[in-house]
Amino acid sequence: MTLTRKRLKQGLIQVYFGRGKGKTTAAIGQGVRATGHGFKVYMIQFMKGNYKYGEIEAIKRIPNFELKQFGSSELIAEPGEFDKDEGKKALNFAKEIIMSDEYDIVILDEVGVAISMNVISVEPVLEIVKNKPEKVEIILTGGPKMHPKIKEAANLVTEMKMVKHYYSSNGITARFGIEY
Repeated sequence: MTLTRKRLKQGLIQVYFGRGKGKTTAAIGQGVRATGHGFKVYMIQFMKGNYKYGEIEAIKRIPNFELKQFGSSELIAEPGEFDKDEGKKALNFAKEIIMSDEYDIVILDEVGVAISMNVISVEPVLEIVKNKPEKVEIILTGGPKMHPKIKEAANLVTEMKMVKHYYSSNGITARFGIEY
């Protein structure tokens, strides 16, 4: 007897952006929830290459949840050729994963930042979103801004708004296990 894989009835486009904390965390939460129901999730991190974020170690332990990083392990102010090459690789890999129809949810983490820093162009992202298989959900995260065309193409757009953050009010910096 062959078991039929669970599939979403309809895959939509979700966007999380803004100056507030929790964009990547929200996307991972969606992924964890989906794996709990037997769905397959793939998270592609743009501009977060080779850095040991806590979520990477956690995701390795979650069945049906995969992750691949692209980019430099350093924060960049101005993207160079390496960053643009990594952006192209990430975009091509994302297209391959999404079009394979093997995964139910594909998270494009920090794709909004990659677009706003001109590491990648918005057009190929829009093409992927427009041509995705019907039952594949795509979640795009970004920094403070998300390209207006991405927001327009989305079915759900959530802007994370910072009301208060200990970075600015108490001089506390990024904390191990909380921010990374």
